[in-house]
Amino acid sequence: MQAKQIAELLNEPACAHNAKSKSGCARPKPGATAGGCSFDGAQIALLPIADVAHIVHGPIACAGSSWDNRGTRSSGPTLYKIGMTTDLTEQDVIMGRGEKRLFHAIKQAIDSYAPAAVFVYNTCVPALTGDDVDSVCKAAAERWGTPVVPVDCAGFYGTKNLGNRIAGEAMFKHVIGTREPDPVPPEAQRPGITVHDINLIGEYNIAGEFWHVAPLLDELGLRILGSLSGDARFHEVQTMHRAEVSMVVCAKALLNVARRLETQFKVPFFEGSFYGVTDTSQALRDFARVIGDPDLSERTEAVIAREEAKIHSALEPWRQRLRGKRVLLYTGGVKSWSIVSALQDLGLEVVATGTNKSTEEDKARIREIMGENTRMITDGSPKALLGAVKEYGADILIAGGRNMYTALKARIPFLDINQEREFGYEGYTGMQELARQLALTLQSPVWEAVRRPAPWQTAGRAPSAP
Repeated sequence: MQAKQIAELLNEPACAHNAKSKSGCARPKPGATAGGCSFDGAQIALLPIADVAHIVHGPIACAGSSWDNRGTRSSGPTLYKIGMTTDLTEQDVIMGRGEKRLFHAIKQAIDSYAPAAVFVYNTCVPALTGDDVDSVCKAAAERWGTPVVPVDCAGFYGTKNLGNRIAGEAMFKHVIGTREPDPVPPEAQRPGITVHDINLIGEYNIAGEFWHVAPLLDELGLRILGSLSGDARFHEVQTMHRAEVSMVVCAKALLNVARRLETQFKVPFFEGSFYGVTDTSQALRDFARVIGDPDLSERTEAVIAREEAKIHSALEPWRQRLRGKRVLLYTGGVKSWSIVSALQDLGLEVVATGTNKSTEEDKARIREIMGENTRMITDGSPKALLGAVKEYGADILIAGGRNMYTALKARIPFLDINQEREFGYEGYTGMQELARQLALTLQSPVWEAVRRPAPWQTAGRAPSAP
């Protein structure tokens, strides 16, 4: 990828940050990719497309522990869980065999799994040696009649956020707009209800959590034409240009896709979240507002009234157990503000939130929800996190899995909120699960046990030597 193309992706017109900074989004700095490089961001954005063979072109280390490396769930194919790599070695680099290995890897993936498409992720080593990945993908597609999509996302290009945008650009260049949607099937049609096609952008169905929301969309007659990329299928992504509206779920991760759908295909978009009662209701209202169907608006308000009454009743016992507890939230991106809203719905106090991978718009949302004097944390080292827990008097740390052992060693209650988690928190029913997990974590008897002085401490003597 040329420097000009990278600069264009960093200078995203739909990002409000550009209005405040002439230079657009921050350029990569030394060490900036330690929390996730461009390759990581691109693969995270596209991996949930379940019927695609995802091939990592590079050394095997780039593939990592690839089986089910995200908590995304599929209602059908599981091909996306299988890690595929060209496994480049030093000899391949020296002898210039990278392109040949890639061509044969694509053939093997097609022969073995008959995927709907093949995505090829270009990493640092072949980018430095100059492998012509685009030409190899084009030749393979012509040879076997299966779409082969190059995703040029070498890690040294920049950060994870840039990789998200590179992935979106690849989808728009090679996939979106290459197929027309199927007609609405008879079983999905209901008398007197018009079916409207929508897109979800930046929704990954972590732990199957979007399945809490999908039944409500079905009830309202909102057909998900394409999801980028939770529980998605390749043929659905191809038809996203025919939707009536797009909802950008994960803040700025794939904003370039939403913006280009609007400018080239007149598909309007809005930003929203399915975390928390308030945000879920607002997202449903925004679909009806943008589509402009009075009947849909009326039915939406009826669904919201029914679901809010149910969930508020179900949450009240949990609120009594959680009210007043202090939370330190260390995450990034959309979760840095959307989870805050959900926690506040439960009566908890968020004393600080992490913003290490958040955009300026994410930070603006945080200030809007928590106030101008809110505390934002960028240092995620164990020492800094434990210091923040002590300073702010937090009762629980909510963060990603990499911080779990830091919290447990310090005998601090911990809840995993990132992509590795086993529980889904979206939608109204997801709120009940979030409340349940928080209560189970905070009120576990283990904390009293591990904080109790050891027997020899209470006896006033040191343990005898073995």
